[in-house]
Amino acid sequence: MKTGLSKLKRQFSPLHTRVLSQRGRGVCVYVAFILLMGSMSSPMAQPKEALVWLLRDLPPLMIFEGPKKGQGVIDQLLPLLIAGMPQYTHTLMRVNRARGLQMLHEPSLTCDAALNRSKERERWIVFSIPVFRAMSNGLAVRRVDRESLAPFVQDGEVDLAALLASGSEKLGIIAERNYGDYLDGLLKQAPPNALTAHYGNDALGSLLQMQRLGRLRVVLGYRPEIRYQAEQQGIAVDELQFYPIRGAEKFLSGYIGCTDTPQGRQAIVEINQLLRKLPRDRLSEAYAAWLDPESRRAYLEESRVYFEQQAQP
Repeated sequence: MKTGLSKLKRQFSPLHTRVLSQRGRGVCVYVAFILLMGSMSSPMAQPKEALVWLLRDLPPLMIFEGPKKGQGVIDQLLPLLIAGMPQYTHTLMRVNRARGLQMLHEPSLTCDAALNRSKERERWIVFSIPVFRAMSNGLAVRRVDRESLAPFVQDGEVDLAALLASGSEKLGIIAERNYGDYLDGLLKQAPPNALTAHYGNDALGSLLQMQRLGRLRVVLGYRPEIRYQAEQQGIAVDELQFYPIRGAEKFLSGYIGCTDTPQGRQAIVEINQLLRKLPRDRLSEAYAAWLDPESRRAYLEESRVYFEQQAQP
């Protein structure tokens, strides 16, 4: 029997079936049937499109390490998207901001689930409908240094344009981050020596340490992200004072962005279909859990109203 099967493997052709013996005829016919079916189905079987998801350590959206690893807002969303898109082979890739933006310029199908949208980025990234709402960026200063901002504070908000123009303080920022159209416009107009840009993988944590050491006094960032990173750096949250920025949007939308190619545009169509079916309250609650109690209620109400308006035809 083994000899017959060996000959069959060597001699079988889809067009010619050699009958080895009465005993081996059933095996031969079975193998012929399997190979025939394989040859018929192989042209129809298409390999799955590869989709690369870019992951960046961006609390409270994505968290790579520590006791809250994997508990970020996007950490909870991404498995739902992947499960709803079985037509793709999904790959998760950890990158820093610079590498992530570079990959979104490349022709391969690549998506980032936590992006701000801007006119500049729309030239080479195709965006989803809004995914979540986030509180806008503000200025963090140590309480012992808050008098340095006093000349620029009005009704609890900082006039960032005046602060930058004065040259009295260096502002710590994350290099290549999009802070929203209004703030990005102010940063582009700032004198070169008014900004301290950090490019590292743990850019915000490094800026907070520089602030702690007195190398700069003012840091720009999202309030919940600053709170989280301060705790990771051993900085008590009550050591910091946070100020909104005068004229800036109080809330921003977060989007999924994919490479602006036919494949990327098709992926966004499918992602939008899934997003419309997801309960928005779940993502809003996940984000609100990272806010201080005084901000949580206002955020949840704003998020509810915003997405109700987005759902209207």
